[in-house]
Amino acid sequence: MEHAVIQLDPNLKKPLYEQLYSYFSNAIRAGHLKAGEKLPSKRRLAQDTGLSISTIETAYAMLTAEGYLEAKPRSGFRVAHLSVLSHTCTVLPTHTPAFCVPTAFDFSTGSVDTALFPFAAWRRLQRQVLADNEDVLQAGCPQGDETLRRAIATHLAEFRGVRAEAQQIVVGAGSEYLAGLLAQMFPHAIFAVEDPGYTRTPRVLKNCGACVAHVAIDQHGMQPVKLAASGARLAYVTPSHQFPTGATMPIGRRTQLLQWAGQQDGRFVIEDDYDSEFRLDGRPLPALQGLGPDRVIYLGTFSRSIAPAVRIGYLVLPPALVPEFFTRFGFYSCTVGRIEQQTLCRFLETGQYARHLSHLRNAYRRKRDAVCTALYQALAPFDPDIKNAHTGLHFILRLRCQCADKTLAQAMQRHHVNACPLCAYLHSPQESASNHGPTLVIGFGGLAQENILPAAQALAQAVADACRQQKTGAARK
Repeated sequence: MEHAVIQLDPNLKKPLYEQLYSYFSNAIRAGHLKAGEKLPSKRRLAQDTGLSISTIETAYAMLTAEGYLEAKPRSGFRVAHLSVLSHTCTVLPTHTPAFCVPTAFDFSTGSVDTALFPFAAWRRLQRQVLADNEDVLQAGCPQGDETLRRAIATHLAEFRGVRAEAQQIVVGAGSEYLAGLLAQMFPHAIFAVEDPGYTRTPRVLKNCGACVAHVAIDQHGMQPVKLAASGARLAYVTPSHQFPTGATMPIGRRTQLLQWAGQQDGRFVIEDDYDSEFRLDGRPLPALQGLGPDRVIYLGTFSRSIAPAVRIGYLVLPPALVPEFFTRFGFYSCTVGRIEQQTLCRFLETGQYARHLSHLRNAYRRKRDAVCTALYQALAPFDPDIKNAHTGLHFILRLRCQCADKTLAQAMQRHHVNACPLCAYLHSPQESASNHGPTLVIGFGGLAQENILPAAQALAQAVADACRQQKTGAARK
């Protein structure tokens, strides 16, 4: 099929990328493009049609996400077999707000900008580790290499105000694995988790045999009165950047949590220092652990600041819990490879990680500003209100329009927008009140620069679509 005959109408309200997507998807369904047939390269198609490369990239990404195309390295895009077309999952699933297929416009909270990964430095340090020390091929300390634990302790003391020695630190493959160990360490105890909150945390805890109590938060974080009424022994909180609301817990509420923990022996606060590295405006508040090191179990990870694929997390245990932890888990092998441990150790010790963090903050600050500007412009008819954009890689977007969360979620799926309503993170999901409008959790870490404006426009189209659908449905009633 000759791509030269492609005819798009720039005067239509439908964006060019969506017209191109429709052109190819219709041709594939009609059999004009056969399975295995190669599509023109993005550069060639841009030259022949006059379209921008970003327009073609967006259309190809949509076609690939929906299973019309297969992207093959060094081979370009080929038509997929219709029998293996992927299907989308329910937009608002019961157990998790995550979408199960990629979309063209990704406002999800779990992605980072992979272009910011320190490829050259990481590669160089890894080569040095292999060249300097063959011992890294042997099994290491179950707790994690001592040199890495010392480097983490030094970093946390300088940048987060955490008070800890290397022997209090346990290195493991991510926060979920480490949270599972804590659940096993406190059998039959009740863990209080934030509501709304990160939906994986209670699932991980329950899978490991823990009892979970969902405790409501307010604008300052977990509410002490409701925490006390829950009967919990441990309170799992994200005080630096509450997920998903993005709120920062003030010092008064932090003190109240520590007072709750101190009222009974065996009570602890688990501080998940989620997104604390990305304080984009002003200086970050020190970690809660620094105020009560004997009552706080500190949980951190390098997944956000380096890459999700680098599965290196760590616990900082109160001194009183260290013997018990190693009685239970001291025979486990460390779940992080020693080559990765020693590469990270050198990254920390040489000061390159601190410089990398500074670079990340500047890059993400610019991206956040661009995303906020684009959303304010595109969604102006819906009076957008952005909250808690000062820290982390996501924020809250409130809209003033009469459409239900479920209706908007379905519209976003049709417009290939991946964003999640705030209600999906509630233990008992509720529809937002129609007079206030929906609230969305907007992640921007993995959003490509060239997709910021198209993504904001696609979201605006989805909101307008949802409002029309809601109005039509109300009229029929």
